[in-house]
Amino acid sequence: MTEKKLPFTKEVIEKIIEKYPTPFHIYDEKGIRAYAKRFLKAFSWNEGFKEYFAIKATPNPYLMKILRNEGFGIDCSSIAELELAEKIGMRGEEIMFTSNDTPAIEYQKAVELGAIINLDDIAHIQYLDENVGLPELVCCRYNPGSLKEGNAIIGHPEEAKYGFTRSQLFEGYQLLIDKGVKRFGIHTMVASNELDKDYFAGTAQILFELIADISKKLNISFEFANLGGGIGIPYKPDQIEVNLEKMSERIKTNYDKYILGNGLKPLKLYFESGRAITGPYGYLVSKVLHIKNTYKKYAGLDSCMANLMRPALYGSYHHISVPGKEDVVTKIMYDVTGSLCENNDKFAINRVLPKLASGDIIVIHDTGAHGHSMGFNYNGKLRSAELLLREDGEVVQIRRAETMDDYFATLDFNGVTGFKV
Repeated sequence: MTEKKLPFTKEVIEKIIEKYPTPFHIYDEKGIRAYAKRFLKAFSWNEGFKEYFAIKATPNPYLMKILRNEGFGIDCSSIAELELAEKIGMRGEEIMFTSNDTPAIEYQKAVELGAIINLDDIAHIQYLDENVGLPELVCCRYNPGSLKEGNAIIGHPEEAKYGFTRSQLFEGYQLLIDKGVKRFGIHTMVASNELDKDYFAGTAQILFELIADISKKLNISFEFANLGGGIGIPYKPDQIEVNLEKMSERIKTNYDKYILGNGLKPLKLYFESGRAITGPYGYLVSKVLHIKNTYKKYAGLDSCMANLMRPALYGSYHHISVPGKEDVVTKIMYDVTGSLCENNDKFAINRVLPKLASGDIIVIHDTGAHGHSMGFNYNGKLRSAELLLREDGEVVQIRRAETMDDYFATLDFNGVTGFKV
Protein backbone atom coordinates (compact mmCIF):
# COMPACT_ATOMS: atom_id res chain seq x y z
CA MET A 1 0.00 0.00 0.00
CA THR A 2 1.09 3.58 -0.68
CA GLU A 3 -0.14 6.27 1.68
CA LYS A 4 -1.20 9.33 -0.29
CA LYS A 5 0.11 12.18 1.83
CA LEU A 6 0.15 15.90 1.07
CA PRO A 7 3.25 18.01 1.80
CA PHE A 8 1.05 20.84 3.06
CA THR A 9 -1.91 21.35 5.39
CA LYS A 10 -5.23 22.92 4.46
CA GLU A 11 -4.18 26.12 6.20
CA VAL A 12 -0.93 26.30 4.22
CA ILE A 13 -2.56 25.65 0.84
CA GLU A 14 -5.26 28.25 1.60
CA LYS A 15 -2.55 30.86 2.15
CA ILE A 16 -0.87 29.84 -1.09
CA ILE A 17 -4.18 30.16 -2.95
CA GLU A 18 -4.60 33.70 -1.60
CA LYS A 19 -1.52 34.70 -3.60
CA TYR A 20 -1.74 32.26 -6.51
CA PRO A 21 -5.27 31.55 -7.75
CA THR A 22 -6.25 28.02 -8.65
CA PRO A 23 -5.64 26.00 -10.68
CA PHE A 24 -1.89 25.49 -10.39
CA HIS A 25 0.67 22.70 -10.16
CA ILE A 26 2.88 22.69 -7.08
CA TYR A 27 6.02 20.59 -6.62
CA ASP A 28 7.63 19.40 -3.38
CA GLU A 29 11.37 20.09 -3.51
CA LYS A 30 12.08 18.03 -0.39
CA GLY A 31 10.49 14.93 -1.89
CA ILE A 32 12.24 15.36 -5.23
CA ARG A 33 15.67 15.77 -3.66
CA ALA A 34 15.21 12.82 -1.31
CA TYR A 35 14.25 10.49 -4.16
CA ALA A 36 17.13 11.76 -6.31
CA LYS A 37 19.63 10.98 -3.56
CA ARG A 38 18.11 7.55 -3.06
CA PHE A 39 18.30 6.79 -6.79
CA LEU A 40 21.99 7.64 -7.03
CA LYS A 41 22.85 5.78 -3.83
CA ALA A 42 21.13 2.63 -5.10
CA PHE A 43 23.53 2.50 -8.07
CA SER A 44 26.66 3.76 -6.29
CA TRP A 45 28.29 0.38 -6.96
CA ASN A 46 28.62 1.35 -10.63
CA GLU A 47 31.44 3.82 -11.23
CA GLY A 48 30.23 6.53 -13.57
CA PHE A 49 26.52 5.86 -13.06
CA LYS A 50 24.33 8.76 -14.14
CA GLU A 51 20.64 9.50 -14.25
CA TYR A 52 19.62 11.74 -17.14
CA PHE A 53 16.33 13.31 -16.10
CA ALA A 54 13.80 13.01 -18.93
CA ILE A 55 12.96 16.69 -19.13
CA LYS A 56 9.85 15.96 -21.21
CA ALA A 57 8.21 14.89 -17.95
CA THR A 58 8.46 18.33 -16.34
CA PRO A 59 10.25 20.82 -18.59
CA ASN A 60 10.99 23.51 -16.04
CA PRO A 61 14.49 24.96 -15.61
CA TYR A 62 14.07 25.44 -11.86
CA LEU A 63 13.44 21.73 -11.35
CA MET A 64 16.28 20.79 -13.70
CA LYS A 65 18.64 23.08 -11.79
CA ILE A 66 17.71 21.28 -8.57
CA LEU A 67 18.30 17.88 -10.16
CA ARG A 68 21.58 18.97 -11.73
CA ASN A 69 22.66 20.04 -8.24
CA GLU A 70 21.96 16.48 -7.12
CA GLY A 71 24.21 15.13 -9.90
CA PHE A 72 21.68 14.40 -12.64
CA GLY A 73 22.13 14.96 -16.35
CA ILE A 74 19.32 15.85 -18.73
CA ASP A 75 17.62 13.71 -21.38
CA CYS A 76 16.32 15.82 -24.27
CA SER A 77 14.21 14.90 -27.27
CA SER A 78 13.73 18.21 -29.10
CA ILE A 79 15.52 21.45 -29.90
CA ALA A 80 13.44 23.30 -27.30
CA GLU A 81 14.61 20.89 -24.60
CA LEU A 82 18.21 21.31 -25.78
CA GLU A 83 17.75 25.07 -25.51
CA LEU A 84 16.41 24.65 -21.98
CA ALA A 85 19.53 22.68 -21.04
CA GLU A 86 21.78 25.33 -22.57
CA LYS A 87 20.00 28.18 -20.77
CA ILE A 88 20.87 26.71 -17.38
CA GLY A 89 24.49 26.13 -18.40
CA MET A 90 24.42 22.45 -19.28
CA ARG A 91 26.78 21.20 -21.98
CA GLY A 92 28.69 18.16 -23.14
CA GLU A 93 28.01 14.66 -21.93
CA GLU A 94 25.65 15.74 -19.17
CA ILE A 95 23.14 16.01 -22.03
CA MET A 96 21.64 12.94 -23.72
CA PHE A 97 19.76 13.64 -26.96
CA THR A 98 17.29 10.84 -27.69
CA SER A 99 14.81 11.63 -30.46
CA ASN A 100 13.09 10.12 -33.46
CA ASP A 101 12.22 11.47 -36.93
CA THR A 102 14.85 14.09 -36.12
CA PRO A 103 15.47 17.09 -38.41
CA ALA A 104 19.05 18.13 -39.16
CA ILE A 105 18.73 21.41 -37.25
CA GLU A 106 18.13 19.50 -34.02
CA TYR A 107 21.14 17.23 -34.57
CA GLN A 108 23.17 20.36 -35.30
CA LYS A 109 22.15 21.91 -31.97
CA ALA A 110 22.99 18.70 -30.12
CA VAL A 111 26.43 18.57 -31.74
CA GLU A 112 27.06 22.24 -30.90
CA LEU A 113 26.32 21.51 -27.26
CA GLY A 114 28.52 18.39 -27.28
CA ALA A 115 25.54 16.25 -26.24
CA ILE A 116 25.54 12.47 -26.50
CA ILE A 117 23.50 11.69 -29.61
CA ASN A 118 21.38 8.56 -29.34
CA LEU A 119 20.32 7.49 -32.83
CA ASP A 120 16.89 5.95 -33.33
CA ASP A 121 17.33 4.51 -36.84
CA ILE A 122 20.14 2.99 -38.89
CA ALA A 123 19.34 5.42 -41.74
CA HIS A 124 20.11 8.30 -39.39
CA ILE A 125 23.81 7.40 -39.40
CA GLN A 126 24.15 8.50 -42.99
CA TYR A 127 21.69 11.38 -42.48
CA LEU A 128 23.67 12.75 -39.53
CA ASP A 129 26.98 12.29 -41.34
CA GLU A 130 25.79 14.09 -44.48
CA ASN A 131 23.93 16.95 -42.80
CA VAL A 132 25.94 17.66 -39.66
CA GLY A 133 28.86 15.27 -39.33
CA LEU A 134 29.34 12.38 -36.94
CA PRO A 135 30.50 13.26 -33.42
CA GLU A 136 33.22 11.39 -31.55
CA LEU A 137 30.69 9.46 -29.43
CA VAL A 138 27.56 7.84 -30.86
CA CYS A 139 24.87 5.78 -29.16
CA CYS A 140 22.23 3.61 -30.85
CA ARG A 141 18.81 2.65 -29.55
CA TYR A 142 17.88 -1.03 -29.51
CA ASN A 143 14.35 -2.32 -30.03
CA PRO A 144 14.30 -5.92 -28.74
CA GLY A 145 11.12 -6.84 -30.59
CA SER A 146 9.51 -10.02 -29.32
CA LEU A 147 12.13 -10.46 -26.59
CA LYS A 148 10.24 -7.98 -24.39
CA GLU A 149 6.65 -6.96 -23.81
CA GLY A 150 5.93 -3.26 -23.64
CA ASN A 151 2.70 -1.71 -22.41
CA ALA A 152 -0.20 0.46 -23.51
CA ILE A 153 1.67 3.74 -23.06
CA ILE A 154 4.82 3.03 -25.07
CA GLY A 155 3.48 0.18 -27.20
CA HIS A 156 4.77 -3.35 -27.72
CA PRO A 157 8.34 -3.27 -29.07
CA GLU A 158 7.46 -4.96 -32.35
CA GLU A 159 4.81 -2.31 -32.99
CA ALA A 160 6.71 0.66 -31.55
CA LYS A 161 8.34 3.19 -33.86
CA TYR A 162 11.55 3.31 -31.83
CA GLY A 163 14.98 1.84 -32.33
CA PHE A 164 17.17 -0.54 -34.33
CA THR A 165 16.59 -4.26 -34.73
CA ARG A 166 19.32 -6.59 -33.49
CA SER A 167 20.76 -7.18 -36.96
CA GLN A 168 20.65 -3.44 -37.71
CA LEU A 169 22.75 -2.77 -34.63
CA PHE A 170 25.57 -5.00 -35.88
CA GLU A 171 25.38 -3.32 -39.27
CA GLY A 172 25.07 0.14 -37.76
CA TYR A 173 28.01 -0.09 -35.40
CA GLN A 174 30.18 -1.49 -38.20
CA LEU A 175 29.17 1.48 -40.34
CA LEU A 176 30.09 3.85 -37.53
CA ILE A 177 33.47 2.15 -37.17
CA ASP A 178 34.05 2.46 -40.91
CA LYS A 179 33.22 6.17 -40.69
CA GLY A 180 35.82 6.70 -37.97
CA VAL A 181 33.69 6.83 -34.83
CA LYS A 182 35.77 5.70 -31.83
CA ARG A 183 33.45 5.86 -28.84
CA PHE A 184 30.19 3.96 -28.42
CA GLY A 185 27.15 3.68 -26.22
CA ILE A 186 23.97 1.64 -26.45
CA HIS A 187 20.43 2.31 -25.25
CA THR A 188 17.05 0.70 -24.92
CA MET A 189 13.68 1.63 -23.46
CA VAL A 190 10.74 -0.69 -23.85
CA ALA A 191 8.20 0.22 -21.16
CA SER A 192 6.62 3.18 -19.44
CA ASN A 193 5.25 3.41 -15.91
CA GLU A 194 6.42 -0.12 -15.08
CA LEU A 195 6.18 -1.20 -11.41
CA ASP A 196 7.82 -4.63 -11.65
CA LYS A 197 11.43 -4.29 -10.48
CA ASP A 198 12.36 -7.54 -12.24
CA TYR A 199 11.31 -6.06 -15.57
CA PHE A 200 14.31 -3.73 -15.53
CA ALA A 201 16.74 -6.48 -14.56
CA GLY A 202 15.44 -8.52 -17.48
CA THR A 203 15.93 -5.60 -19.85
CA ALA A 204 19.47 -5.14 -18.54
CA GLN A 205 20.23 -8.81 -19.15
CA ILE A 206 19.08 -8.58 -22.77
CA LEU A 207 21.19 -5.46 -23.32
CA PHE A 208 24.27 -6.86 -21.55
CA GLU A 209 24.16 -10.05 -23.59
CA LEU A 210 23.85 -7.99 -26.76
CA ILE A 211 26.81 -5.82 -25.74
CA ALA A 212 28.91 -8.94 -25.26
CA ASP A 213 27.93 -10.26 -28.69
CA ILE A 214 28.57 -6.97 -30.53
CA SER A 215 31.83 -6.36 -28.68
CA LYS A 216 33.13 -9.81 -29.62
CA LYS A 217 32.06 -9.75 -33.26
CA LEU A 218 33.06 -6.15 -34.06
CA ASN A 219 35.95 -5.86 -31.60
CA ILE A 220 34.68 -2.64 -30.04
CA SER A 221 34.24 -1.45 -26.47
CA PHE A 222 31.12 0.23 -25.17
CA GLU A 223 31.51 3.06 -22.70
CA PHE A 224 27.97 2.98 -21.37
CA ALA A 225 24.64 1.23 -21.47
CA ASN A 226 21.60 3.46 -21.10
CA LEU A 227 18.82 1.31 -19.60
CA GLY A 228 16.20 3.93 -20.42
CA GLY A 229 13.45 5.10 -18.13
CA GLY A 230 10.00 3.73 -17.56
CA ILE A 231 10.20 3.29 -13.79
CA GLY A 232 6.60 3.60 -12.69
CA ILE A 233 4.98 5.23 -9.70
CA PRO A 234 2.09 3.97 -7.56
CA TYR A 235 -0.74 6.16 -8.77
CA LYS A 236 -3.23 3.97 -6.89
CA PRO A 237 -3.03 3.54 -3.11
CA ASP A 238 -3.02 -0.25 -3.46
CA GLN A 239 0.10 -0.17 -5.66
CA ILE A 240 3.65 -0.41 -4.36
CA GLU A 241 6.53 1.69 -5.63
CA VAL A 242 9.52 0.12 -7.35
CA ASN A 243 12.15 -0.91 -4.81
CA LEU A 244 15.20 0.84 -6.26
CA GLU A 245 17.63 -1.01 -4.06
CA LYS A 246 16.40 -4.47 -5.03
CA MET A 247 16.13 -3.45 -8.69
CA SER A 248 19.74 -2.29 -8.59
CA GLU A 249 20.89 -5.51 -6.91
CA ARG A 250 19.35 -7.62 -9.65
CA ILE A 251 20.81 -5.44 -12.38
CA LYS A 252 24.22 -5.79 -10.70
CA THR A 253 23.88 -9.57 -10.72
CA ASN A 254 23.36 -9.48 -14.49
CA TYR A 255 26.15 -6.93 -14.91
CA ASP A 256 28.61 -9.15 -13.07
CA LYS A 257 27.57 -12.20 -15.09
CA TYR A 258 27.28 -10.81 -18.61
CA ILE A 259 29.70 -7.86 -18.61
CA LEU A 260 32.46 -8.71 -16.17
CA GLY A 261 31.91 -12.45 -16.66
CA ASN A 262 32.63 -12.06 -20.36
CA GLY A 263 35.86 -10.22 -19.70
CA LEU A 264 34.51 -6.89 -20.96
CA LYS A 265 35.73 -3.54 -19.72
CA PRO A 266 33.68 -1.96 -16.93
CA LEU A 267 30.63 -0.21 -18.28
CA LYS A 268 28.93 2.94 -17.05
CA LEU A 269 25.20 2.54 -16.54
CA TYR A 270 22.78 5.32 -17.30
CA PHE A 271 19.06 5.79 -16.73
CA GLU A 272 16.71 8.42 -18.16
CA SER A 273 13.87 8.31 -15.68
CA GLY A 274 11.45 11.21 -15.54
CA ARG A 275 8.14 10.12 -14.02
CA ALA A 276 9.67 8.44 -10.97
CA ILE A 277 11.79 11.47 -10.11
CA THR A 278 9.15 14.19 -10.03
CA GLY A 279 5.80 12.44 -10.59
CA PRO A 280 4.85 11.67 -6.97
CA TYR A 281 5.99 15.10 -5.82
CA GLY A 282 3.66 17.20 -7.95
CA TYR A 283 0.04 18.15 -7.24
CA LEU A 284 -2.67 19.88 -9.26
CA VAL A 285 -4.54 22.19 -6.91
CA SER A 286 -8.03 23.17 -8.00
CA LYS A 287 -11.39 24.24 -6.61
CA VAL A 288 -14.92 22.95 -7.01
CA LEU A 289 -16.98 25.37 -9.09
CA HIS A 290 -20.27 23.51 -9.41
CA ILE A 291 -22.03 20.41 -8.16
CA LYS A 292 -24.35 19.01 -10.83
CA ASN A 293 -27.08 16.41 -10.29
CA THR A 294 -28.52 14.72 -13.38
CA TYR A 295 -28.20 11.03 -14.16
CA LYS A 296 -25.03 11.13 -12.08
CA LYS A 297 -23.41 13.52 -9.64
CA TYR A 298 -20.70 15.71 -11.09
CA ALA A 299 -18.13 17.83 -9.30
CA GLY A 300 -17.01 20.47 -11.81
CA LEU A 301 -13.59 22.00 -11.18
CA ASP A 302 -11.86 25.20 -12.26
CA SER A 303 -9.24 23.02 -13.97
CA CYS A 304 -9.69 20.69 -16.92
CA MET A 305 -7.83 18.16 -19.07
CA ALA A 306 -5.77 21.06 -20.44
CA ASN A 307 -4.15 21.04 -16.99
CA LEU A 308 -3.90 17.24 -16.70
CA MET A 309 -4.46 15.12 -19.77
CA ARG A 310 -3.53 11.65 -18.49
CA PRO A 311 -6.97 10.53 -17.21
CA ALA A 312 -8.62 11.45 -20.51
CA LEU A 313 -5.79 10.16 -22.71
CA TYR A 314 -4.93 6.91 -20.95
CA GLY A 315 -7.83 6.35 -18.58
CA SER A 316 -5.27 6.86 -15.83
CA TYR A 317 -6.07 6.94 -12.13
CA HIS A 318 -4.98 9.95 -10.08
CA HIS A 319 -5.76 10.00 -6.38
CA ILE A 320 -7.82 12.94 -5.11
CA SER A 321 -7.68 14.56 -1.69
CA VAL A 322 -10.03 17.16 -0.21
CA PRO A 323 -8.05 19.09 2.43
CA GLY A 324 -10.08 19.63 5.58
CA LYS A 325 -12.51 16.81 4.80
CA GLU A 326 -10.24 13.86 5.52
CA ASP A 327 -12.47 12.72 8.39
CA VAL A 328 -15.87 13.48 6.84
CA VAL A 329 -18.10 10.42 7.24
CA THR A 330 -20.54 11.12 4.42
CA LYS A 331 -19.17 9.77 1.15
CA ILE A 332 -20.70 10.34 -2.28
CA MET A 333 -19.82 9.02 -5.73
CA TYR A 334 -18.87 11.69 -8.26
CA ASP A 335 -17.50 12.13 -11.71
CA VAL A 336 -14.89 14.85 -11.26
CA THR A 337 -14.92 16.97 -14.39
CA GLY A 338 -13.48 19.96 -16.19
CA SER A 339 -15.13 22.50 -18.46
CA LEU A 340 -13.89 21.51 -21.92
CA CYS A 341 -16.40 20.71 -24.65
CA GLU A 342 -15.31 17.07 -24.51
CA ASN A 343 -17.13 14.37 -22.55
CA ASN A 344 -13.83 12.67 -21.66
CA ASP A 345 -12.76 15.78 -19.75
CA LYS A 346 -12.90 13.90 -16.48
CA PHE A 347 -10.27 13.55 -13.77
CA ALA A 348 -12.16 10.68 -12.16
CA ILE A 349 -15.22 8.56 -12.90
CA ASN A 350 -17.40 7.07 -10.15
CA ARG A 351 -14.95 8.26 -7.49
CA VAL A 352 -16.14 8.06 -3.88
CA LEU A 353 -15.22 11.29 -2.10
CA PRO A 354 -16.35 13.31 0.90
CA LYS A 355 -19.49 15.31 0.22
CA LEU A 356 -18.34 18.24 -1.90
CA ALA A 357 -19.54 21.82 -2.15
CA SER A 358 -18.66 24.80 -4.30
CA GLY A 359 -15.38 26.32 -3.11
CA ASP A 360 -13.87 23.10 -1.75
CA ILE A 361 -10.17 22.71 -2.47
CA ILE A 362 -9.33 19.64 -4.53
CA VAL A 363 -5.79 18.26 -4.73
CA ILE A 364 -5.01 15.76 -7.49
CA HIS A 365 -1.94 13.68 -6.71
CA ASP A 366 1.02 12.49 -8.78
CA THR A 367 0.92 15.22 -11.41
CA GLY A 368 4.63 16.05 -11.20
CA ALA A 369 5.39 14.30 -14.49
CA HIS A 370 3.44 14.49 -17.75
CA GLY A 371 0.98 16.85 -16.07
CA HIS A 372 1.62 20.49 -16.90
CA SER A 373 3.97 19.45 -19.72
CA MET A 374 1.12 17.85 -21.72
CA GLY A 375 -1.04 20.97 -21.46
CA PHE A 376 -2.77 22.51 -24.45
CA ASN A 377 -5.06 25.40 -25.41
CA TYR A 378 -8.18 23.75 -26.81
CA ASN A 379 -11.30 25.85 -26.15
CA GLY A 380 -8.93 28.72 -25.44
CA LYS A 381 -7.96 27.28 -22.06
CA LEU A 382 -4.84 28.85 -20.60
CA ARG A 383 -2.02 26.85 -19.03
CA SER A 384 -1.74 27.20 -15.28
CA ALA A 385 1.12 28.41 -13.14
CA GLU A 386 3.74 26.11 -11.64
CA LEU A 387 4.85 26.62 -8.04
CA LEU A 388 7.66 25.12 -5.98
CA LEU A 389 7.31 24.34 -2.28
CA ARG A 390 10.88 24.71 -1.08
CA GLU A 391 12.46 22.71 1.71
CA ASP A 392 12.19 25.66 4.12
CA GLY A 393 8.48 26.13 3.38
CA GLU A 394 8.87 29.08 1.01
CA VAL A 395 6.70 28.97 -2.10
CA VAL A 396 8.24 30.19 -5.36
CA GLN A 397 6.44 30.68 -8.66
CA ILE A 398 8.57 28.86 -11.24
CA ARG A 399 6.23 29.46 -14.18
CA ARG A 400 3.52 32.08 -14.33
CA ALA A 401 0.05 31.30 -15.62
CA GLU A 402 -0.65 32.07 -19.26
CA THR A 403 -2.63 35.19 -20.11
CA MET A 404 -4.99 36.08 -22.92
CA ASP A 405 -2.14 38.07 -24.46
CA ASP A 406 -0.06 34.89 -24.55
CA TYR A 407 -2.88 32.99 -26.20
CA PHE A 408 -3.41 35.58 -28.93
CA ALA A 409 0.29 36.44 -29.41
CA THR A 410 0.63 34.55 -32.70
CA LEU A 411 -2.46 36.10 -34.28
CA ASP A 412 -2.47 39.35 -36.25
CA PHE A 413 -5.71 41.13 -35.39
CA ASN A 414 -4.60 44.23 -37.26
CA GLY A 415 -4.33 42.05 -40.34
CA VAL A 416 -7.83 40.74 -39.75
CA THR A 417 -9.20 44.30 -39.76
CA GLY A 418 -8.00 44.83 -43.31
CA PHE A 419 -8.73 41.29 -44.50
CA LYS A 420 -11.35 41.37 -47.26
CA VAL A 421 -13.97 38.59 -47.56
